Amino acid sequence: MATTLSEFQSAGFPMGAEPLVALDLVDTQALCLDPVRDFLADEADHAKWWALQADRLPAAPPPAMSATRRLRSVLQDLFDAHLTRRTPDPALIADLNAVAAAVPTSPRLDGWGSEARAGIRWHDDYNGHPALAAIAGEAIRLLADPVQLEKLRACGNPACSMVFLAENKRRVWCAANVCGNRSRVARHYERTRA
Repeated sequence: MATTLSEFQSAGFPMGAEPLVALDLVDTQALCLDPVRDFLADEADHAKWWALQADRLPAAPPPAMSATRRLRSVLQDLFDAHLTRRTPDPALIADLNAVAAAVPTSPRLDGWGSEARAGIRWHDDYNGHPALAAIAGEAIRLLADPVQLEKLRACGNPACSMVFLAENKRRVWCAANVCGNRSRVARHYERTRA
């Protein structure tokens, strides 16, 4: 069963449980704060985040923190390029493709008869990491799908750097219980102050 937003928040992460792990990864850093807040700042938080994502990714021990941060940075820059309507540095696209290509996959049959199901084998023969490759693959599919990409949004709170897929056109906040509440409280304060 997928981890819920409240479980991510209970574990100390402001966001999580987006349809794509790639978005959850980007949201592990609050870029709008001074100084920037990294929710994967230590090995314990890094391991905790990967454990929360385990049911959505290929089975593997967590990657090195440096590899996680590198992919996060690439994704942040590519998603920001889309949101700000600019062309990204081609090296970012090459980096994303390299992470995905470092762990090729092949289809496999698991079980037989009524128990048969199609599976995927992750080949980590090229020193890649299956979970990072899966996340890179998600990002590639999102960035190549104009319909889904139009749902990519930055939080409506100018003091927030979180991104999300707006399955509902009315969604403007990263999380209703975070920025949505802040906005409602601010509006209430302005109404009652007058």
